[in-house]
Amino acid sequence: MKKTAASKKSATADKTSAPEKASAAKKSAAPEKASAAKNSAAANKASAAKKAPAAKKAPALKRQAPAKKPAVAPKKATAAVKGVAPAKTVAPKPPRGESRTALVRRARRIDRELAEVYPYAHPELDFENPFQLVVATVLSAQTTDLRVNQTTPALFAKYPTPEDLAAAVPEEVEEILRPTGFFRAKTRSVIGLSKALAEDFGGEVPGRLEDLVKLPGVGRKTAFVVLGNAFGRPGITVDTHFQRLVRRWRWTEETDPDKIEAAVGALFPKSDWTDLSHHVIWHGRRICHARKPACGACPIAPLCPAYGEGETDPEKAKKLLKYEKGGFPGQRLKPPQAYLDAGGKPALPLGAG
Repeated sequence: MKKTAASKKSATADKTSAPEKASAAKKSAAPEKASAAKNSAAANKASAAKKAPAAKKAPALKRQAPAKKPAVAPKKATAAVKGVAPAKTVAPKPPRGESRTALVRRARRIDRELAEVYPYAHPELDFENPFQLVVATVLSAQTTDLRVNQTTPALFAKYPTPEDLAAAVPEEVEEILRPTGFFRAKTRSVIGLSKALAEDFGGEVPGRLEDLVKLPGVGRKTAFVVLGNAFGRPGITVDTHFQRLVRRWRWTEETDPDKIEAAVGALFPKSDWTDLSHHVIWHGRRICHARKPACGACPIAPLCPAYGEGETDPEKAKKLLKYEKGGFPGQRLKPPQAYLDAGGKPALPLGAG
């Protein structure tokens, strides 16, 4: 059959509209697919968010100061005491595995350095004979040598010998010793040791350790002070300053005074013991204080493992110096001439100033 003209036109129209329809279909499907993709991505994100634990917001970072460059301890800070400030530094700590030989060398070098700084070091208790020294040393417990030196002139003026003090009225002695603290216990000790000296040693202070420690109130520390300074026999005086410094310097980790004495004594010749005690104690009182060491004015800074525990700023450290290093009077009312020649000043009597 022959197709009519109308059917031909309809077929032609169908052929020409097919691509247009396909194009329109594609255009219509594109946004639908994009919308579906977006919805799918959103769903995936939501699912992942549910599965993953909630993360805390990170706190805002604070601005940190730039790290300080490591510094090396000054080669020698002796000049700091004389007016020239050392560098503001931190000394490296010696290794924990320091050999015995290295420890001995370092300890002896510290003592040599201190001997240069304190060539006039001496016992800081005023005394004219062994009896006065043993009494003054007993009284120095829990107080300063300065306070003892300000108190003993009145005591020895009234009781110049062991026999005199042994026969004293305790209440009268207590009144004299009141400024030293613990005056009742100290009165019992000095009267008791005076009686022992009068009855057992003929009124003379014995020159042997085993005899001295038998006296009331006299321990090894007091005995070594007397032996070293009244009889010239070597001994190590382990007082609070000595204990603090030798531990800071890592000469020993012992805490018992007798063990400290043995440990430190093994590092030095016996002939050095008395002067060593003076050097260490003087340094502890003047520069290496218990609470705030004047590290910035310390002459042994390069050798000290504890450098930096105290004030390292040279100018601030100078203000912490005591006694002659800080321009102040010493502890003795009657110091040796060598101390006066070095610029030291005698202390003032009790109640003066």
